[in-house]
Amino acid sequence: MKSHIGSIKQWVSIFLSIVVIGLFFLKAVPGYSADKNPAGVTGFTYSITFPDNQVKKDLGYFKLKMEPGKNQQISIALSNPGTEKVTIDVKLNGAKTNQNGVIEYGESTIKNDPSVQFDFTDIVTGPESVELAPGETKNLDLTIQMPETSYDGVIAGGIQLMRADQNGTTSNEGGSKIINQYAYVIGVVLQESEKAIAPDLKLNSVKAGQSNYRNAIFVNYSNVMAAYLDNMTVEVQITEKGKETVLYERKQTAMRMAPNSFIDFPVSMNGERMVAGDYVANILVTSGDKKWKWTKDFNISDKDANKFNERDVGLVQEKGLDWKLIALIVVGILALIILIFVIIRIRNKKKQEKELALKKERKKKKQQGSSNGKSSKKKD
Repeated sequence: MKSHIGSIKQWVSIFLSIVVIGLFFLKAVPGYSADKNPAGVTGFTYSITFPDNQVKKDLGYFKLKMEPGKNQQISIALSNPGTEKVTIDVKLNGAKTNQNGVIEYGESTIKNDPSVQFDFTDIVTGPESVELAPGETKNLDLTIQMPETSYDGVIAGGIQLMRADQNGTTSNEGGSKIINQYAYVIGVVLQESEKAIAPDLKLNSVKAGQSNYRNAIFVNYSNVMAAYLDNMTVEVQITEKGKETVLYERKQTAMRMAPNSFIDFPVSMNGERMVAGDYVANILVTSGDKKWKWTKDFNISDKDANKFNERDVGLVQEKGLDWKLIALIVVGILALIILIFVIIRIRNKKKQEKELALKKERKKKKQQGSSNGKSSKKKD
C-alpha cells in the first residue's frame, strides 16, 4: 500500500512540476526585481501592435472585427534586453474551460468540444519559435485566415510565449517539489459582427471518476454557442436511485465558460469508498436570469468502483486474506519444525553412539585390567 501511494504521489509531483502562469492582461511578471534582470523571469518582454480593426485599443489583448474569408497579419514585438541569446517557444491554443470554471488560453490537455465549428489553431498560424540575439527586438508575425462561411459570435484563443529550456524556480509545497515555469499568454478574440448571441448549455454525461487521485462524480456539460458564459453558478446533488438522502453535493459560484467548450465538473465523494449501484444527479446551472436544470440517472459498475477504490490515495485498502501466502508460511513453519526434529534426532543418535562406544571402551579396559591382575598373581 505504501509503495502504491508513493508511486501515485510521484506522478502527482511530476504532473505539478510544470506550472504555466498565463498573464492575460499584464505585460510583466509581478514581484520580480527589474534591477536584477530587466526581462524578468521570462527572459524577454513583449509589446502588442494593434491593427486598425482592433475593437478597443486599451484591452491588452487582440479583439478584432473581421470579414468572412479575410486574411490578416498581426504582430507582437519581442525584445531580449539580456546578454544571452533567447529562444521563445510559440504555441497557439483555442480557449478551453477547466474543472474550476476558469478559461484557459494557454497550453492545455483539454480537448475541443464537438460544437466547435472553427478551430482557432486552424484560423491563426505562425512560427513555432523565435530566436533573439542579446539586445535584439524582432516581430512575431501571425496570420489570421477567416473562414469563408460567415458566423455570429466569437472565436477565442491564446498565443503562449515561453522561453525554451527554462530551469524554473523550485519550491516545496505539501511535500511535493514544484518547478515553476513562466509564460506570457495573449488572448485573441475574433468576431465578424456586433450581433450578440446568448450562450446555451447541453448536458453530456454524468459518470464516476477521480479528481486529484480521489473518488468523484463528474458532471460534463457544454456551452454549445460561440459566446462567453459569465458569472456561472453550479449546484449538484447526488442521491441513490429511489432514495431522497443526498450522498454528495457541491456548489460553486463565479465561474466562466469559453465559447464552444465543455466543463468536467467534479463532485467529491468526501474520501468515501465508491459503491457500485444506480444513482441520480440533480444539476442546476444559473447565470444571471438564465437557468439550466437537469436530472440524470447514471450507474457505477463493480469494475469501476473497484478500480477507482484501488487508486484512491485517501482510502485505506481493505485487502482479503492471501491464502497462498498463508499456505507458504505454514509450509515454511512445518519444514522448519521437521528440520529441527531431524537435527535433534541426528544429534541424539550420534550422542547415543558415542556413549555406547565409551561404554564398550570402558568395559574393554576393565576386562584388560582384570586379566593383567591374574597374570601377576601367578608369577608370585
